[in-house]
Amino acid sequence: MTHTLFHQNIKHMRGIRLGRIDKGAKCSVSGCGREAVRSLSGEKVKTAGLKVGSEKRAYLCKEHYKEYKKKTKKDKQLEKWRYSG
Repeated sequence: MTHTLFHQNIKHMRGIRLGRIDKGAKCSVSGCGREAVRSLSGEKVKTAGLKVGSEKRAYLCKEHYKEYKKKTKKDKQLEKWRYSG
């Protein structure tokens, strides 16, 4: 376990809230009110085709994060090929 993860786990065990997701942020996709599990760049989420507001950060629930990953899988593979010799 790395040093930072150790301290985050200690804070979490003591009940200290670390970020917005820990504090119960809701999914940023319009029409969805589920609890968020991930926080991503708002621009990246918009580029993937999900409808979010104009916030810097987009908070996604489990279902929308899965959808985001599916929609960006091909782009990630192309980037990987592009930068590998």
